[in-house]
Amino acid sequence: MHDSTPIPAARLVATDMREVDAVIRRRLTSDVALVNQIGEYIIGAGGKRMRPMLVIMFARALGFRGAEQHELAATVEFIHTATLLHDDVVDESSLRRGRQTANALFGNAASVLVGDFLYSRAFQMMVSVNRMRVLEVLADATNVIAEGEVLQLMNMHDPDIAVSEYLRVIRFKTAKLFEASARLGAVLADASSDVEEACAAYGRSLGTAFQLVDDLLDYEGNTAELGKNVGDDLREGKPTLPLLIAMERGTAAERELIRHAIEHGEVARLAEIVEIVRHTGAIAATREAARHEAEQAAAQLERLPVSEYREALLEFCARSVERSS
Repeated sequence: MHDSTPIPAARLVATDMREVDAVIRRRLTSDVALVNQIGEYIIGAGGKRMRPMLVIMFARALGFRGAEQHELAATVEFIHTATLLHDDVVDESSLRRGRQTANALFGNAASVLVGDFLYSRAFQMMVSVNRMRVLEVLADATNVIAEGEVLQLMNMHDPDIAVSEYLRVIRFKTAKLFEASARLGAVLADASSDVEEACAAYGRSLGTAFQLVDDLLDYEGNTAELGKNVGDDLREGKPTLPLLIAMERGTAAERELIRHAIEHGEVARLAEIVEIVRHTGAIAATREAARHEAEQAAAQLERLPVSEYREALLEFCARSVERSS
């Protein structure tokens, strides 16, 4: 290739992703009407499909060409979707990606149960690939994600959590599935253990960067752009990095205002809090932390052979940090 401009990842894997969508549609089918209805609703909401793309791009970058990559890419999307269904119930969220959440539309009980269906369907799909290592990676990932959910629940309304504890939740809850997705590409390609670990480290750092940006967008964007209610994190009592930094840098009065809001999940003075987060430089500092994670992810790609897929994975790093939605 003479042109050194990276091909955007989505275009590069468009054909593969159509295959993944076909697997998703096929595997979603159930004899139970409500399962189909909710499954279609949440999968149809779109989303970035980043985790399935990671499976495909790492498998391709390492020379794998079999159909199993589409099955596993769909599997990680099912696991991700199940966590979203359960998440929205726990968080009592009403908006996701600019649309009503499934729990707002169909009720909590249906959302939890269909989340269970997606989890168990994902395990059926893993087994179909017939590789013990695949089962090991995804069983481990789903377990760690569940621990992350519980950790986050324990941290709710606690303004005194350490930044290290907040990052631990991100590593468990969000970054773990990114890590597993990247690792699966390497497992399919029978990569050496050190290459597999490099792929996993890329996913872990990218997932962390992605969540850090998500957390800062709660204070930077508006609902229309974000597809969620601005201030949701605060309403849920989530002490995210922008708030922790703002408390560290703000005046005593500003710190007290944020503490009170986290403790009580109060958004009555949201405009003031957003202003504090902005003028203390907490948004910029959070984006810088995300940039650092993305750089760490990019460094892992040195272990991969040069290809357009490696270039696209490099581009993923930059886009994950600079996005505004």
